[in-house]
Amino acid sequence: MSDAARIPTFQEFWPFYVSQHRKPGTRFLHFVGTTLGLVLFALAIPTGKPFLVLWGLVAAYGFAWIGHYFIEKNRPATFQYPAWSFLCDLKMYGLMWRGRMGAELERLALAGSHAPA
Repeated sequence: MSDAARIPTFQEFWPFYVSQHRKPGTRFLHFVGTTLGLVLFALAIPTGKPFLVLWGLVAAYGFAWIGHYFIEKNRPATFQYPAWSFLCDLKMYGLMWRGRMGAELERLALAGSHAPA
């Protein structure tokens, strides 16, 4: 079954994704992993070392999964929704860089979404 058949729009998936990242420690590990992943990917291009892309994926997913299993105590959304989870991780990363993830959590909670109250 495709992601679109289960949750039909990205706008509907985003609140679900946020609900799976309620705890600050989980979001912090996502931030660390995504940063390492992006840095290693960026280094792979000028150095001509494609194995750095693999290590970037290991870092990004490894940190995120540690957060889900040991802090959030849930199953990473990437197992069911790999593409949308990747896009949402980038959105969450951008919000965290701008210091707006807390406001997004509040916005979704006030809107009655899946985010924590």
